[in-house]
Amino acid sequence: MGSIADPGEVTQASAPPPPTSFDEFQRQTSLMTSCTLLWKELSDHFTSLEQDLLRKSEALKAKLQTLDTQTKQSLEVLEKRETSIAASISIALKKVDESLVEFGNAAKEEGSEEAEVDNSAGLLLKLRSFCVQMDSRSFWSFVNVRKKELECLRSEIPKALGDCVDPPKFVMEAISEVFPVDKRELKSERSNDLGWACVLLLESLIPVMMDPVLGSERMLVTPAVRERANEIAETWKKSLDERGGIENVKTPDVHTFLQHLVTFGVVKEADVDLYRKLVVGSAWRKHMPKLALSLGLGDKMPELIEELISRGQQVDAVHFTYEVGLINKFPPVPLLKAFLKDAKKAATAILEDPNNSGRAAHLAAKKELSAIRAVLKCIEEYKLEAEFPPEHLKKRLEQLEKTKTEKKKPAAAAAPAAKRTRVSNGGPMPPAKAGRSTNAYVSSFPAAAPTFVRSPSHTQYPTGVPAYPASPIYAHGSMSPQYVYSPEAAPYPGSPYSPYGSYGNAMAPAYQQAYY
Repeated sequence: MGSIADPGEVTQASAPPPPTSFDEFQRQTSLMTSCTLLWKELSDHFTSLEQDLLRKSEALKAKLQTLDTQTKQSLEVLEKRETSIAASISIALKKVDESLVEFGNAAKEEGSEEAEVDNSAGLLLKLRSFCVQMDSRSFWSFVNVRKKELECLRSEIPKALGDCVDPPKFVMEAISEVFPVDKRELKSERSNDLGWACVLLLESLIPVMMDPVLGSERMLVTPAVRERANEIAETWKKSLDERGGIENVKTPDVHTFLQHLVTFGVVKEADVDLYRKLVVGSAWRKHMPKLALSLGLGDKMPELIEELISRGQQVDAVHFTYEVGLINKFPPVPLLKAFLKDAKKAATAILEDPNNSGRAAHLAAKKELSAIRAVLKCIEEYKLEAEFPPEHLKKRLEQLEKTKTEKKKPAAAAAPAAKRTRVSNGGPMPPAKAGRSTNAYVSSFPAAAPTFVRSPSHTQYPTGVPAYPASPIYAHGSMSPQYVYSPEAAPYPGSPYSPYGSYGNAMAPAYQQAYY
């Protein structure tokens, strides 16, 4: 039987009470939450790494596929070019054989030069004979005197240049007389402008330098030709100071220079600002919008068009907008109306100018006529009749032309009276117009009456012969002097906006020589 403990006996101290179940639960919960967050963080990190690896893998696969495609295309192009070399050589040899046969036949034929070139076939035969012999000087002399046959030359010269051993060298030597520097000793007003011939040859050279198989994808311009073309371009740029700067250089020279750059592919990005200034100065040329794009001015077109508008060349701006597709940004109809409004203001200013009191009406009418013709041509070219009906302009044009015709009639009617007055005064008759008669004078006196024969170029008479008094016939009639109007008075002279019509009628405001 067990003993009962003595109440007064000292016993061992008891252990602390164990933690409650709730505290243990909270500790376990906190631990689980920390582990869950850590696991999620690690899981997101590895998922992100996996996605990055997948993206990089897909990008590498795409690049490899692109490289494979480009390699395949390059190999095909190389193979095609290799094949085209043999084809090009065979075509060239065939052309040489045909040219030699034609040249031999031409050498056997007898006849004058006029008889050989009386049609397009004869013209082509003559041009080919110069090209086969690489006689660039004779070729140049033959071409530059046939401006009236421009369209025929345009179609036949590329065919003839194909027979040259080295067409680029042939063309550069042909135009070297006037480009990049005019080397002629004797010049005249009629023969001074040969820019049309230079541009014609440079344009005709482009199809000749294309690969016969690949076309424009492969231009046959050798490094030596490109280097020579670069030297010519630099020489022309250096000569700008001698010409009086960009503002004073003649438009045919500018057109030749820009066409030279495009033909031989020697456009430089560093000279873009120079090209822009040259294009703006000659913007009225028909081919300037296309040349501007070929010169790399596509990004600068909005600025260029705005500059043309600020200079009062709204019609030129319209041509540029249609060429580069900026019609929405620069609507053509408001520009044309602004151009007509400026022309009307200029005509009014001419009428009010006291310095032009004698010919103010003529100058003002000419100014307005040129503007109306330019706008009508623009409306017709771009089919703007619905937005800008031309009926009112046509009526105004007829009215101005009728007024101009009526002003000439009184002068013509007064001519016989003036002649009778001079005869009754006893003075000799005035010189006849050149080409009407071989005699210096046409007189109603008997043949024995005159004691001397005067030359039409004489302006003074011997003693006793009175000078001719002034007469209205010389002021408004057919014998009136021809005035040269300034570009400010008539910025678009000639036929209805001739710069955009054809090369035969183009005429620069500051350069009166006709240009094709």
